[in-house]
Amino acid sequence: QVQLVESGGGLVQPGGSLRLSCVLSGNIGSVNCVGWYRQAPGKGRELVADILTGGVITYAESAKGRFTISRDYTKNLVDLQMTSLKPEDTGVYYCKAEHWGTPTSPENDYWGQGTQVTVSS
Repeated sequence: QVQLVESGGGLVQPGGSLRLSCVLSGNIGSVNCVGWYRQAPGKGRELVADILTGGVITYAESAKGRFTISRDYTKNLVDLQMTSLKPEDTGVYYCKAEHWGTPTSPENDYWGQGTQVTVSS
């Protein structure tokens, strides 16, 4: 089992910045990938950015050049630094940890409770 707790959301004006943090606990050694997802009102969750344990990073097109994902293994932390925020970045941001499975351990996804980000003037 892996537990995730997000923090750092809030209300910010367009053009502003926010830093989201996701603290991981539990069986962290089983995690292959950690990602940040956004769920806008009335829509499904979509990937914003993720980072593999080996360091490979993927960004959604909407996040490229504005958002930076990073992982601190000493603090069991995955951060999402968001700059130049736009109203369309509004939503609940969720952290997800993925375990891709082994011959003795089935694959599994773990989600945090989410943190609200509102970009509005």
